[in-house]
Amino acid sequence: MTPVLGIIGGSGIYEIEGLSQLQWETVRSPFGEPSDQLLFGELDGQKLIFLPRHGRGHTLSPSAINYRANIDVLKRAGVSEILSLSAVGSFKEELAPGTFVVIDQFIDRTRNRARTFFDRGVVAHVSMAHPICERLAGLAHDTARELGLDVVRGGTYVAMEGPQFSTLAESKLFKSWGCDVIGMTNLPEASLAREAEICYATVGMVTDYDCWHPDHEAVQVADIVRVLLANAGNARSLVKQLAPKVHSLERPCPNGCHRVLDNAIITGPDARDPSVVRSLDAVAGRVLQS
Repeated sequence: MTPVLGIIGGSGIYEIEGLSQLQWETVRSPFGEPSDQLLFGELDGQKLIFLPRHGRGHTLSPSAINYRANIDVLKRAGVSEILSLSAVGSFKEELAPGTFVVIDQFIDRTRNRARTFFDRGVVAHVSMAHPICERLAGLAHDTARELGLDVVRGGTYVAMEGPQFSTLAESKLFKSWGCDVIGMTNLPEASLAREAEICYATVGMVTDYDCWHPDHEAVQVADIVRVLLANAGNARSLVKQLAPKVHSLERPCPNGCHRVLDNAIITGPDARDPSVVRSLDAVAGRVLQS
């Protein structure tokens, strides 16, 4: 299987020198409208597909993103690995603004999002004990270090609903739990990628200390945007340097990312809703149509 790297991030992450054969395409999903069209391209022989998470121009709040449609269209387009890039707040003094954190764990505090492809008609249970693809995360970390970026391997990301920032009480609570960073978008993105048998790794780009910190009591969008712009060039450099290395990754994924549905579906063939089975043709067609 030839790897195809999907990149989910800001609307300008695809402005990379050397990226060729660019083409925006509409990919339809039975789960509704994704955030945007997909941008297909090639970089040093590696196929890449970009999806602006919030849409071009940042028109969607975290709660308005159709995460199921986003993962579904990436799967339909042939994506086998996803690198997620997103802004995060920090709960640790040592994770200063500008630091890149290669996440390895999540805590879900979202409330209003469709979290699974398997809620009715066809039921499946996948393991999220280790929600990140270790080989892809390792590649992201090592590549960031090669570039001389301030990067940390490992960290717990707490996902909040948003779009409002945390209250001071919430910020102190999450810090007391030992969380490292906070964001609004990586769940259910990560869990849906797992269900779709796509390797997933996320790099959190620290923009602020969240409101627990006495110098950051009131997080201002202008301050976050300022750091985001400073991080954007580093993020593009990371993608450019990482993409050609994806071919070197062992396949299929030795962590089992590409085969998590082998024993996950518990609804018997005779009890499966045919319309749901049809909607899962991309996500789970490998096992439902075998």
